[in-house]
Amino acid sequence: MTRHVLSGLASVMALVATPCAAETLAEAVQSALLSNPALNAEEARQEALAETPEQARARGRLTAALGGTGGYDRFDYDTGGGATISASLPLWTGGRVSSAVRAAQHDVSAGEEGLRDAASVLITQVVMAYADVLYGQQAMAIVETDIGLLHQQVAEATARYDLGRATLTDVAQLEAQLAGAQGQLADARAALEGAKAQYRTLVGRDPETLDPLPDLAGLPPTRELAREQALADNPLYRRGDEAVQAAAARVGEARSQGAPTVSLDGDYGYGFSDVRNDGYVRSNAVGVTLHVPILTGGLVASQVRQASAELRAARFDMDAAGRDALRQVDTAWARLAAARARLEANQRRLEAADLALSGVRAEYAYDLRSTLDILVADENLRAARLALAQSRSDVLLAQAALLRSTGSLSFASFAASGEQD
Repeated sequence: MTRHVLSGLASVMALVATPCAAETLAEAVQSALLSNPALNAEEARQEALAETPEQARARGRLTAALGGTGGYDRFDYDTGGGATISASLPLWTGGRVSSAVRAAQHDVSAGEEGLRDAASVLITQVVMAYADVLYGQQAMAIVETDIGLLHQQVAEATARYDLGRATLTDVAQLEAQLAGAQGQLADARAALEGAKAQYRTLVGRDPETLDPLPDLAGLPPTRELAREQALADNPLYRRGDEAVQAAAARVGEARSQGAPTVSLDGDYGYGFSDVRNDGYVRSNAVGVTLHVPILTGGLVASQVRQASAELRAARFDMDAAGRDALRQVDTAWARLAAARARLEANQRRLEAADLALSGVRAEYAYDLRSTLDILVADENLRAARLALAQSRSDVLLAQAALLRSTGSLSFASFAASGEQD
């Protein structure tokens, strides 16, 4: 993902932005991709790396230099000086230049894959921060609602105690439950502040009202297809492949150090001296230079062995990256299946817990249930709400992990996604 691609996200966002004030996950991802300093630094390094092929090509191009001298010889009482211009054009480099250019081009391609992985890492972090903030906001709302209900329950239990229909134990149990919920609210507030700090670091601004979590677009329909996509498009695996190609080119470059070179050289000089009759000196020469390495002291052979060893290492690294990509796919696929199952289970759990609490409260009014029954039902409902909110975050994170493992996690995954109900 290069800079001009990232800058084009602004026009894409104009098509997907919603008119409501709530911030979407797509907007958060866009802001991070455009402004995150860590990713900007990676882009700058990639721009620097992109200059290396041109530098390698320069070794096979015409070069020229201009030199000049001037001085005074006190023994011969001679004042003189001159200027020289020289030029050299490589005619044959023995494959040095072409090998260096290929190696540099593959280095650039490997760097682009590394930059793409850095962007996917940032996107994953933004997804996690967004989900954490949204979960923290939901947790705060859930606990605050529960605290309001517990206040009502304490007031009701106190009134029942005044009428002789409840005991101090009933009131104390509800007050203890209320104090516990207030402590949970403090923990939720602290966790939310930490999530907001992470969000600010990644996105560059404070989170406000956030839209519900979306389902990401582009998920592979089967695990087998996901594994195939990983070996075709996982950025770390592709970077390993480019590194192998670069290492192979460097083996050729090392071998070319023992090959002859031919260049066309020329120079022209103009000078003057007081001791000459005419006072001026001119010189020019043009010729073909042949350089044939005969003995290098074993340097070339050693460089070839070194480059060959690095090529083998690059191949092993590529194989390891492929295995790791498949591991990530299998892990993410299993996590996603489990997260979806938990989401469905927690939805049923919430429905049942809500119904149970309503029934227990109704029965408590007729002295058919104890205060402990209300406490248990209330705790179950609060836990069910929090579990459902967490399971929604888990589904989104598992989707992002699966897309990242296949090399498909990008801004388009969010721009084309639909929100959960």
